[in-house]
Amino acid sequence: MKRHLGWVFASVISIAGFDGASAADLAARPYTKAPPAPAPVLYDWSGFYIGVNGGGGSSRNCWDLVADIFATLPGPEGCHNATGGTAGGQIGYRWQTASWVFGLEGQGNWADFRGSNTSLLFPPDFNRSRLDAFGLLTGQVGYAWNNVLLYVKGGAAVVGNRYDAFSGTGALLARADETRWGGTVGAGLEFGFAPNWSIGVEYDHLFMGSRNVNLTDAAGAFFETEHIRQEVDIGLVRLNWRFGGFGGLGAPVAARY
Repeated sequence: MKRHLGWVFASVISIAGFDGASAADLAARPYTKAPPAPAPVLYDWSGFYIGVNGGGGSSRNCWDLVADIFATLPGPEGCHNATGGTAGGQIGYRWQTASWVFGLEGQGNWADFRGSNTSLLFPPDFNRSRLDAFGLLTGQVGYAWNNVLLYVKGGAAVVGNRYDAFSGTGALLARADETRWGGTVGAGLEFGFAPNWSIGVEYDHLFMGSRNVNLTDAAGAFFETEHIRQEVDIGLVRLNWRFGGFGGLGAPVAARY
């Protein structure tokens, strides 16, 4: 009996020793380092761009008679809003530093803004204003939240106007065409929906000041001088295609740390 107990005891010790040696001989469990998180991709607003736009606007015109062939005393003839649609295009360049975006842009638009009012001095005669075209040359300062850009702009503006004076029966009495220079301020919000494409909305106010305008009759003879004040408000939807910035043709750039 004692012999059997000794044999069992020796067997247990032998097994325990074998298991301990086997555990010690096992290789260490391999450790795999997690891959680094990919750097976030940021939209790049830098580069040349070209685009189209469309919308509508209103030109506020106030006429004051200065002189006419009838030696009428000067006085106000009233105001009206010339409203209508517009379409055109723009080209510019932007450069981005951190989240700030700076730019220069030229824009040209066809327009069809028309309006009239009955003359306060000569009813039922009436005066009509028409804005046929406008152009803007502006600088921009904006702030970008990745592919969303909010900007303000300001610079020079030029408009093409036509002024008509009619009798109460609708007969044309006198006409004048004018190119007028002034200033503009505006603001816009733009969304980049692809590396090269962006769409946005913009509002512009044009300060066109006051000018003396000579209207002539059908024979080209002087008929009257009107002092005309003008301000213009325009709302646009814009679509731009960007050629690309310093990092390539329209490719987004990865943030660097």
